[in-house]
Amino acid sequence: MEEPACPVCNGSGWVGRRVPMGHPDFGEVFPCRCQESVAETARHSNLLHYSNLGPLGRISFDATDAQGKLGDSRSRALFAEALRVARTFAEEPQGWLVLTGPGGSGKTHLAAAIANRCIERGRTVLFVFVPDLLDHLRGAYGPQSSVSYDDLSQQVRNAPVLVLDDLGSHSSTPWAQEKLFQVINHRFNSMLPTVFTVRGPLERLDEGVRIRLESMSVIYPVGQPDTDLFQGKLGLSEHMLERMTFESFKMGREVRGDRQERETLAKAYEKARGFAESPKGWLLLIGLNGRGKTHLAVSIVNVRRRLGQPALFAFVPTLLDHLRAAFGPDSLTGYDELFEQVKTAPLLVLDDLGAERNTPWAEEKLYQLIVQRQDSGLPTVVTCLHASLQELEKANPGIHSRINDRRLVDWAPIWTPDYRVQERPNTPGARDRQARS
Repeated sequence: MEEPACPVCNGSGWVGRRVPMGHPDFGEVFPCRCQESVAETARHSNLLHYSNLGPLGRISFDATDAQGKLGDSRSRALFAEALRVARTFAEEPQGWLVLTGPGGSGKTHLAAAIANRCIERGRTVLFVFVPDLLDHLRGAYGPQSSVSYDDLSQQVRNAPVLVLDDLGSHSSTPWAQEKLFQVINHRFNSMLPTVFTVRGPLERLDEGVRIRLESMSVIYPVGQPDTDLFQGKLGLSEHMLERMTFESFKMGREVRGDRQERETLAKAYEKARGFAESPKGWLLLIGLNGRGKTHLAVSIVNVRRRLGQPALFAFVPTLLDHLRAAFGPDSLTGYDELFEQVKTAPLLVLDDLGAERNTPWAEEKLYQLIVQRQDSGLPTVVTCLHASLQELEKANPGIHSRINDRRLVDWAPIWTPDYRVQERPNTPGARDRQARS
């Protein structure tokens, strides 16, 4: 069905003006105002095509959930603030804006909304996914390329507004680092408006790029890591969460050991319960295998989850394995991103410290982690696989010195016998020991 003709020009696109004879416009024709909307539509279409947004061209601030995509309250507050800053930047792009955060937090969404708002206001913007940019630059060297390397490079360097999405996700080769640095350094020197999205901390970026971003940019985190995504990887299963609660923890005469040994268990239980309700400082649960340390630690995580608060549980040998694997080219999570998430978790449980293979690299990473969290005053629970702190001192003097700080660390030694080798309660030997205790 054809659209009705413009009532002003009757579809011709041209109109005359009613002016007296002798007026300069007498007898002249001018574009009808209907052509202005056509021209504006064409201009918007051209800008959208140039922008390289593709399907992201439908994203707008008006259609954006102000609470973001992550469920925890802290991430919602971070996203709301980043949304406010992105809206302001889009109205009058100046300087650099860096949006950081974990995957799925909404960084690309906000960057695309900025680009689309710039287009609405008639600004030329180029949106580029960094790995794709590097692929196009490599391809531009080929004889079959429809665009020369110099032309493509200049287009990116001099775009009036540039969005570089997922900076740091590219393959980090010397060539890639050099080409990216050339683009970023040119825009730095020319002070051209630029938006970056970075998954994880800026420390994972090449030093030259990172220094320019930190000195030129307004940096906003869009959300914090969802610790639930890492629990299965780092040693905490749903089965453990279901089984290990304060309500299911064995106490009193059902536990083997003399009165003094059972008192250590009761004190550890009370300390763990108090820590779960109000995490402050550090709690050290120390003792040999089978004493209930992990059960208490998982119980703390359960309480925090019920209260809607994040808590990250990490079995130390598994954590170190994942940190090593994160160096590999096939890792979906970069080493810096994973280590930063563990170092900055609002509450961290390090389970079975001492069970790891004792290598210089492992000692260094664990020491860095403990120093970072102590210096930041972040609540931490450590279960230690040693009979005493003296054994820990022999194994790792640096970590022992930190954990030995009684101003920050509350000790809870457990001296009861191993739960796992206790005899069944209905056996004669078990009944005799319960009667003696």
